[in-house]
Amino acid sequence: MSSVCILDYGSGNVKSVYNLFSSIEPDTFVSNEEAAIVKASHVVLPGVGAFGAAMRKIHHRLPLAALEREVRVGGKPFLGICVGMQVLAQRSLEFGEFDGLGWLPGTVEKLDTAGMPLPHIGWNNTIATRECALLAGLGDAPDFYFVHSFAMNPGDASHVAARTSYGHDFCSVVHHGNVFGVQFHPEKSQRAGARLIKNFLGVK
Repeated sequence: MSSVCILDYGSGNVKSVYNLFSSIEPDTFVSNEEAAIVKASHVVLPGVGAFGAAMRKIHHRLPLAALEREVRVGGKPFLGICVGMQVLAQRSLEFGEFDGLGWLPGTVEKLDTAGMPLPHIGWNNTIATRECALLAGLGDAPDFYFVHSFAMNPGDASHVAARTSYGHDFCSVVHHGNVFGVQFHPEKSQRAGARLIKNFLGVK
């Protein structure tokens, strides 16, 4: 049996993420309480907006010691969405320089779009660079919905699970052990997003 804890630090898209997860797994709840993180089989960190503001809220509102214990030590499956993926990095260069959670080596940098407009908004495909449970059964180049101007540049190439092209290629999916991150919004990505979430919930 699965249960999902969606963390809410004021990221703005929690309701839509909750709606998608709860349509697939009824035992889905929104909570920042340590007991809820411990109870859940899967943990999700959504995110929209600027990196620095997100990190301030995360430090203020989330029990980071408990989260790290359950995910990084205990091996509980974790999914970061959009800014929730970016904060896994060591630092960001968005509107200054800010420290991230440092769960994965790398830096969040402005997209090099070769003159294409920012932010990158709309549907775009992802090309898997290696096998990843999140992308199982989605075909060679599934389309997902993006809204962003920055992306993670992982310090370890083996953590990159998929890339997307917008002017130049950028990392759109990361995966290391039980930790997953997606730059796009599964909750806005219709069938592909729902399948990806089902895949995540199948990770034990």
